Amino acid sequence: MFKNWTLFEKAWLIISTVIILILSILWDDTLLGTISSIAGIICVVLAAKGKIGTYVVGVVQCSTYGYIAYGYGLYGESMLNLLFYLPIQFIGFYLWFKNKKSPDEAAYGEEIYAKRLTTKQWLYTGAGILVAYISYSLFLSRIGANLAGLDGLAVVLSVVAQILMIMRYAEQWILWIIVNVITIALWAIILVQQGGNDWTVFVMWCAFLVNSIYGYINWIKISKAQGAV
Repeated sequence: MFKNWTLFEKAWLIISTVIILILSILWDDTLLGTISSIAGIICVVLAAKGKIGTYVVGVVQCSTYGYIAYGYGLYGESMLNLLFYLPIQFIGFYLWFKNKKSPDEAAYGEEIYAKRLTTKQWLYTGAGILVAYISYSLFLSRIGANLAGLDGLAVVLSVVAQILMIMRYAEQWILWIIVNVITIALWAIILVQQGGNDWTVFVMWCAFLVNSIYGYINWIKISKAQGAV
């Protein structure tokens, strides 16, 4: 799994995981929160590297994070993880495995072929995001979800980003960057307002933001190496 990893990539995975573990002890975090955060870090690092194993770890992360989000009244986040992310891990695994590269074709240690969105595809994607956001935010407001506007936007962008991910488009990472910024704000507000010991989840999302930036850079490199434009 770690063949052709750079020193930065190995260090990033190890350091971020250790930081989460140390903070969970210092902040007396819940065991479930710690497991979810560590699984989340491993999951996104593998995704940025183009490794199929991201979907295996993703099953653990989606299950635990969805349960935690439900406890804080973030129903959009909870539904996203338990009803969408969890089953799509199996679909993603199948599609990535179906499009797996041979070791000789990998330019940067990736296991899959990367694609790029056209301008027309971007326009369709943007229109779909706008319609879905308005509809879903109204739904969350009606069921009494906390921070329905932010929650709804994060969920819609996450769904679209995940679809782009299983279809292997590099532009998924642009949406993940936006999602991570929104979700960091979401958890900061909710933890300050309601209290709780799940601050490692907040730190996890900060690490996700850094990773999504690296993921975009790496996937652009991968797509260029295989001739995608």
